[in-house]
Amino acid sequence: MAENRASAYTEGVPCWVDAQLPDVAAGTRFYGGLFGWTFDPARDDGTVLARLGGDPVAALVPKRDGRMPTVWTVYFTAPDAAALARRIETGGGQLLTPPRPDGDRGTAALAADSQGAVFALWQPGTCAGFGRSHEPSAFTWAELYTRDTDAADAFYGDLFHDALFGPGAEPDFGRAPVSSVFPAEMPPHFLVHFLVGDCDAVLGDAVRLGGRVQVPPFETSYGSVAVVTDDQGASFALLRR
Repeated sequence: MAENRASAYTEGVPCWVDAQLPDVAAGTRFYGGLFGWTFDPARDDGTVLARLGGDPVAALVPKRDGRMPTVWTVYFTAPDAAALARRIETGGGQLLTPPRPDGDRGTAALAADSQGAVFALWQPGTCAGFGRSHEPSAFTWAELYTRDTDAADAFYGDLFHDALFGPGAEPDFGRAPVSSVFPAEMPPHFLVHFLVGDCDAVLGDAVRLGGRVQVPPFETSYGSVAVVTDDQGASFALLRR
C-alpha cells in the first residue's frame, strides 16, 4: 500500500483491494498480462503487492484454506477499526476476523453486512491505501449486489454516513439488486471494478489469458460494465466511463 497520507482516505472510503488466490504466481501472470501490473517480491506470508507505474494498486494473497472463496475483497478506511467493528455488530452485521495489526502498515479486519456480503476494514499505519485509483488498470468502483436494497441502504447509510452523504461526498461504491445482473440465488457480495479505456480489448485479453466473460457489457448509471472471472475463479468487473 501507499505511504500514509493523513487526509487521503476518510472513514468509509474504499482504500484497498486484494484477491485471495490458490496460486499467487499464476495470479501475477494473469493480472500482469491484463493490466500491465508489476509485482514486488512476495512477503514472508506469500502476499504479493501489485503496482501500476510504480505505485501500489492491489495485493494478491495466498489462500490459507481451500474452503475459502477465491475472491476480490474491498477494504474501507477505518480510522478506528475496533470502534467501527463494534458499530458493524450493533447494526446487524458480523465480525468475521477481529482487527489485527499487519506489522506497522496498519490494522485489518474482515466483516459481513446484515445480509452476508463480505468486506474488509483498514486502519492505516504507515500505509494509507491505493497509490493510484480512478485511472485505467486501477480500482475505480465497488458495487454491492444485495437482495434487500432498503436494508443495505439502512446498514451502510448508518455505518458510512459521512462518506455517503457528508459535505463533498463522492462515494466510490453503490448498490443494486442481485437479480439485476446475476441469478437470484447468487449470494450478496461486493464486486470490485477496475477502470478500462477499451472494454472489448481487455475482455479479449482476459479470455486469452485463461479467464472468462461472466456477464457481457451492460450499461449502468456510472458507466459500461462487464463482469470477468480470472483463470482461478475470482470475479471482478471492468468499467468504462
